[in-house]
Parts: sequence; structure tokens; C-alpha cells
Amino acid sequence: MALLEVAGLSSRYGRIQALDGVSLQVDEGALVALIGANGAGKTTLLRTLSGVQPATAGAVRFAGHDLARFSASARVRAGLAQVPEGRQVFGPLSVEDNLRLGAILHPGAESRERLRHMYAMFPILHDKRREPAGNLSGGQQQMVAIARALMSRPRLLLLDEPSMGLAPKLVQEVFATVQRLRRDGVSVLLVEQNAAAALAIADHAYVLETGNVVLEGSGRELLDHAQVREAYLGL
Repeated sequence: MALLEVAGLSSRYGRIQALDGVSLQVDEGALVALIGANGAGKTTLLRTLSGVQPATAGAVRFAGHDLARFSASARVRAGLAQVPEGRQVFGPLSVEDNLRLGAILHPGAESRERLRHMYAMFPILHDKRREPAGNLSGGQQQMVAIARALMSRPRLLLLDEPSMGLAPKLVQEVFATVQRLRRDGVSVLLVEQNAAAALAIADHAYVLETGNVVLEGSGRELLDHAQVREAYLGL
């Protein structure tokens, strides 16, 4: 069953057409990858879905709701959460305060329960909970960013370039975390430059070029697709 349905979505930055009629779908419990070159519109798509960037045309339905009527904060309440490119943790704040900010819509006992769940999922964050988030390694900051988004109990997690700037071992850990989220029932829309790693774990995938979806299929199908192998996998 479709959790997210995007139909003919367009968005502009002034006179620049960043998205031009994008259509895609994320099913309940699915991990969907979105790959493409820099400037293809991947981050713009996530920003438009989360309500930060305005759409100029098209429709987005999430859990049966028309998101055009929803503010960015209302989309979080509805179950959408985004992990931005570059992590964007609040460096001077402690790890725990960063996580609590993610639960601002769910204060009190529910927030404390979510915090315990995040520390069980990411034990290193419990160990470093009093430290400024800016002092953590890149991989640990990525864990903070993911955990912060999960504090809002999302039904769909929008992940923007989670492996960017990380050492290969940490990249493996990040992708293992993404797979674990899918097993826990969180739907994921994953934007990722590491096309091979993303396609290897994706249920379904889309290729975005200059604001348009040009290919789609299962992760395995696109891994084996000649055009994808040449353009994005270097094979």
C-alpha cells in the first residue's frame, strides 16, 4: 500500500526549474532509493516533500492526506521527518539536547521513552550524551541526526546523503542502520551519491536527472541496468 504518492511535482528557484514533473511512490514499510548526479534535484525533492521548499505544480499525498494543505511542522506531526544533508547538528548543544529537540512535538513521558529507545539503538550516543554534539566524529554526528529525526516517531524518514564524508567502515554502519529502520517498520526515502550501496539495499529505486525521473525499478534491476552501471557505478 502506498504511503507516499508524488504526482507531477515541480519546484523552482527563481527562474531555475529544479523539479519538473516528478512522480514516484513509497510503499508502507519500503526502502526507496533516489540516485542521480549533483544538481539533479534530489535534495530539492526532499525539501519540497518536507515543506521547506514550495512546490509550483503537482500533488503529494501522504498517508491519504493532501500535503499541499500542511505546513512543514504539520508534516512532522503527520509522520514525515527529514535528516538533512551534512547532518546539521546543533554543535554547542549536548547530544541529549539535540535529541530532545527532535521530540518537541512529543514532550513529557513519550519523549523520555523515545530517548531510551534511541540510546538502545545507538549506545555510543548514550555514552556521549553530555558532550557537545559538535565534538563528535562525523559518523557519530550522523547517528545524532538520524536519532533526532526518529524522536518524532516518523512513518517516513527522508534521508539526504547519510554517507557523505564518512570513512568506508562508517558508511557500512550507516547503511546497516538504514536497513534496521526498514526492519522496524519505518519507511525510508534515501537520497544517496553512493549509488551501488543504495541500490543494493533498496526495495525500489528511481534515477533523477535534471529534475526528472528517467528510470525506475527494483534496486537489483537498476544495479544491473547498463545505463546506471555506466553513469553511476563506473562500470
